[in-house]
Amino acid sequence: MATKKIHNIIAPKPAHFVGDGFWVHNFIPSVYSMEKMDPFIMLDYNSKFHFNGTEQPRGVGVHPHRGFETVTIAYHGRVQHHDSAGGGGIIGEGDVQWMTAAKGVLHKEYHETEWAKTGGIFQMVQIWVNLPSAYKMSCPKYQSIKNSEMEKVDLGENGFIEIIAGEYNGRKGPASTFSPVHMMNAKLKSGGKADFNFPADFNTAALVIEGNVIVNGEQKAPVNNFIAFKNEGEIFTIEATEDSIILIISGMPLNEPIYPHGPFVMNSREEIMQAFEDYNLGRFGYLAD
Repeated sequence: MATKKIHNIIAPKPAHFVGDGFWVHNFIPSVYSMEKMDPFIMLDYNSKFHFNGTEQPRGVGVHPHRGFETVTIAYHGRVQHHDSAGGGGIIGEGDVQWMTAAKGVLHKEYHETEWAKTGGIFQMVQIWVNLPSAYKMSCPKYQSIKNSEMEKVDLGENGFIEIIAGEYNGRKGPASTFSPVHMMNAKLKSGGKADFNFPADFNTAALVIEGNVIVNGEQKAPVNNFIAFKNEGEIFTIEATEDSIILIISGMPLNEPIYPHGPFVMNSREEIMQAFEDYNLGRFGYLAD
């Protein structure tokens, strides 16, 4: 098998606030388009940011989604959420929330109430995973994935791999997906190495959450940098030059039309217009601010 070569290593763009609780650098679609990274159509990264304590939790108020899934990965801090289907919960440190918006939900997410009172370091990633057209109007659902439920592959002195979705070395993560998607955290010790193997045509990237790494034995990628790979070859290696955490994503492109508008991602302008009509007619349900 051939080496999967790097397309680019990108430093984070200036951060901006989403609501008043998420201070994010956007890599998809501002750096790499939805089409280029399909099925990953958005990636916001809240690098380490200190929030002071407050009695009124910061966050994002009620907003709709249709046509895709949101995946929220908590590294530091705690997030609380509610939706118009009656769902809700808390995403603790190390946990993941995998929300299938599908035909539509109203949703709000904010700092967990008790965590917000004291504040502290907050660090999160949110990824939007596109849904195949056949599932865009399916029923919404949640997958609340605790860190203890994730499959962990021991690499001995190198560290370990924490699988959220897809598989690594034949071991599978707990998340259910609508198309082939791999998502995992490589938690490597200083000097530790890990090899990865994904199909050549899968869109593949990595984000350095902690530490500094060397990719394929030659290119350095410091903390908070995004690594995009070419659609050539299958195998790449990541080596940590200090204790590091690297988020790895790889997915089969859907190769369907992508028509986004704000919180909706569908396959055509007509479907977007229908989404707005359904939202305005209250078909997404009701959720209080």
